[in-house]
Amino acid sequence: MMRKNFTGVFAVLAVFGAALVLSACDQTQAVYPTIEKNQSAPRMSNEKRETIFGSEGMFGKSKPDGEGAGIGVNAFLWRASLDTISFMPITTADAFGGTIITDWYQLPETPNERYKVNVFILDRTLRADGVKVSLFKQTRDSSGGWADVKVDPRMAADLENSILTRARQLRVVSTE
Repeated sequence: MMRKNFTGVFAVLAVFGAALVLSACDQTQAVYPTIEKNQSAPRMSNEKRETIFGSEGMFGKSKPDGEGAGIGVNAFLWRASLDTISFMPITTADAFGGTIITDWYQLPETPNERYKVNVFILDRTLRADGVKVSLFKQTRDSSGGWADVKVDPRMAADLENSILTRARQLRVVSTE
């Protein structure tokens, strides 16, 4: 008899819980932006824009030397790194640890080669040794699989220099 009462109470609680969960569901549908036929894709710019995080951004105002209030690495190097490799699919981006890892990317001109980039921001100040890039390359072998290939070290150095140049540009724009 006692077990039957617990089963009944449990059933009532389960129905009540399910009704509560379902009542919290919203039936609105997301509307994604589309690009019309003759309209070009939106371009990145350095202009200030309104965001959901307010005028100070997600991490608060940056200090003059690029150290964000809540970011663990130099904000200029972080933004410049994201800008420089923005054409590649990003797998992981950790602003506090200063790590950006991309997925493999194939250039349309060379479909038998693909690249992967890891960017490490090592300092809170804007310095030449504050960013480290690891670049990986693979090519298709005769069986159609991917094989690792040695990358020219100058390619990683060129990518680091591109990031540093962009970081300097961002710093100049922010001080004006």
